[in-house]
Amino acid sequence: MVKTLTQVLEKKKATQKGIFIPYIMAGDHEKGVEGLQETISDLNDLGVTAIEVGIPFSDPVADGPVIELAGIRSIKNGTTPHNVVSALKNISSAAPLIIMTYFNTLYQYGLEQLVSDLKGTAVKGLIIPDLPHEQEYFIKPFLEGSDIALIPLVSLTTGLERQKVLVDGAEGFVYAVAVNGVTGNGSRYRDDLDKHLKALTDLAQIPVVTGFGVSSLDDVKRFNKVSDGVIVGSKIVKALHEGKKADISQFIKEAVQVTK
Repeated sequence: MVKTLTQVLEKKKATQKGIFIPYIMAGDHEKGVEGLQETISDLNDLGVTAIEVGIPFSDPVADGPVIELAGIRSIKNGTTPHNVVSALKNISSAAPLIIMTYFNTLYQYGLEQLVSDLKGTAVKGLIIPDLPHEQEYFIKPFLEGSDIALIPLVSLTTGLERQKVLVDGAEGFVYAVAVNGVTGNGSRYRDDLDKHLKALTDLAQIPVVTGFGVSSLDDVKRFNKVSDGVIVGSKIVKALHEGKKADISQFIKEAVQVTK
């Protein structure tokens, strides 16, 4: 069974427009978790391909300062994995939702219970940055037969043979990490990044989407040429927190129209 997330991204790829996935932190809203539907609805109206929804964790090792602070604000707003999942059960979204959080959060929730609770929701993907490929057996059995894809991450230091292992049988999309470091690092990219992304995109049988540090329309245009699209997180999280909704909406409107 080809999962919904893969189908949606492949359909977008076929239009020759880049995939655009915004990241938001659940609960980082004046209404707390109750504001999640509003933000998701706004992003759908802007034409995004899918939406990455962060669940806050106290030790977010892959996140830079902007998203880390968003997580702290979210926790102070009373956000928990359980009330995020509860909210997601009642949220409608044409764009598939992708939960991004850390393994301990999901393990404490209960992996089998999580997949069961998400059945029938708009959640079609999981990103767990601190779960190594060799330990995916913790959650993979519960995802079999579900419509939720476990997204692999491929870093700049991942060699070709390891890349082949990570993308073999992968579902949803391949998350190409554009920097050696945490999210929101800006455009301090390696000279051979484009070559790396193009080779990974040629290797993978599903879409490759570039994230970490993507923060401008020029970045979007650049990475759409060598991969299938982008994920933008820190720029969006910061703008929403600072009340610059109109500015970030305009950026997203322009970004979703960028062609490959």
